[in-house]
Amino acid sequence: MQLATIDIVVVGIYGIAILFLAQWVSREKDGKVKDSSDYFLASKNLPWWAIGASLIAANISAEQIVGMSGSGYAVGLAIASYEWMAALTLLIVGKFFLPIFLKNEIYTMPQFLEQRYGTSIRTIMAVFWLILYVFVNLTSIVWLGSIAVNKVAGVDQDIALFALGGFALVYQLYGGLKAVALTDIVQVTLLVLGGLLIAGITLSELGGDAGVVGGFTRLTTELPDKFDMILTKDNPFYKDLPGLSVLIGGMWIANLSYWGFNQYIIQRALAAKSLAEAQKGVVFAAFLKLLMPVIVVLPGIAAVILAPDLAKPDEAYPTMMRLLPPGILGLVFAALMAAVIASTASKINSIATIFTLDLYAKYKGVESRAEDAEGRDANERQLVLVGRMAAAIATVIALVVARPLLGNSDQAFQFIQEFSGFFTPGITVIFLLGLFWKPASEAGAIAAAIASVALSYLFKMYLPGLPFMDRMGWVFLIALGLAVVMSLAMPSATGRDRISTQGISYRTTRGFNIASAAVIAILIALYATWW
Repeated sequence: MQLATIDIVVVGIYGIAILFLAQWVSREKDGKVKDSSDYFLASKNLPWWAIGASLIAANISAEQIVGMSGSGYAVGLAIASYEWMAALTLLIVGKFFLPIFLKNEIYTMPQFLEQRYGTSIRTIMAVFWLILYVFVNLTSIVWLGSIAVNKVAGVDQDIALFALGGFALVYQLYGGLKAVALTDIVQVTLLVLGGLLIAGITLSELGGDAGVVGGFTRLTTELPDKFDMILTKDNPFYKDLPGLSVLIGGMWIANLSYWGFNQYIIQRALAAKSLAEAQKGVVFAAFLKLLMPVIVVLPGIAAVILAPDLAKPDEAYPTMMRLLPPGILGLVFAALMAAVIASTASKINSIATIFTLDLYAKYKGVESRAEDAEGRDANERQLVLVGRMAAAIATVIALVVARPLLGNSDQAFQFIQEFSGFFTPGITVIFLLGLFWKPASEAGAIAAAIASVALSYLFKMYLPGLPFMDRMGWVFLIALGLAVVMSLAMPSATGRDRISTQGISYRTTRGFNIASAAVIAILIALYATWW
């Protein structure tokens, strides 16, 4: 499949425009030099719409669009639980987690761990997150993005790989988080409109004269099994989505870890101008998550009828793109690239943030500010420079190792889930106890981290038939019990816990409560309809 000239022009205009916009919105006025707050936390002045849009732009990339559409083709609407349960998780993060993080002026997740537990767990988790982000997440994003470019545009995959990584690096290198977050509203708008367009065209193709509604009716009538939200044990995909575990089991462990304690995601909310603004942002993101299955899952289900003989399910979305006329194809392709680039740029900035603020600044003493203004400015310039260098080096490493790590893998999305799932239960235990149980100690946190990896490996080796989500649930419970026992046996020294929860209110605004009730009502209606 080749792009027409008009499609190439559309994509080119998008690339130039978004690069220019990123530099313009992140410029500093009156000759001001960027400091670490500007570069890593967007001057702690992000509005709600930028927070919500950036949360989705950071989350949705090629593995979600192509991979989830492929899962729609193979499994059906049940895969939408990843999106819909995330909407509910975002409400919990906004109401219960953000008040603590923002009151304590947290800028990275490892920093929270040090203030709550001690320096050892901060260093351990900072190194872990850097390895995970560079060798798993960043590598997978650019690799899957290059596959999409190759399939849709016919560009050599290696050229696409380095072009995507290079563009994302340049896109955020000067402006940092501000460049990423303030342009993500454009990226998400393009992603949503492009996704709705391809969903509408595929359904219209199915519905004929009856249009979109007729197409959807035809899908639910001819493929009723594709609209089962809760899979039974006799379903061939039960191991991937094990029944009620998607509602009350292991999916909660993954969602809380990803949306609440993941630097790559939570950094946007930490950069909010206020708690109320951050909470409005996560509610906005929750509504967008409700919409995402229409964009990424429905085209995959439609492909079951429109393209029943695909070699691989992951070919569903690129195949449905072939229905688009020239010009429109370029717009939707630009939307796909917007998702890849926004997600890649966000990951690069988070890598730079953790390396600079949690490792370099901490152990080089740069974070201890000089008393005079000139010394403070020098420290800040040094931090921003190190952050940019870390971003560039991490990107180069990811591009170089992408093919050796993933070139022979048929399921890069599973590669991400399998690796990160070893650590997710422990991370969730450490943060939940750190936020809400004062006796939790560093010994308990380290025990939970070690147990999470060891137990996940043992479960995988000796209980290979256990569904992935159920494995995370069991490991979480065991690691939680071990952390409690170790915390009681080896309590922290007096004064070690520097996270303050005094005076924190979990009361939210009337607008947040109404919006949350609307999200919950929509979720109940969706599951009640397709149970």
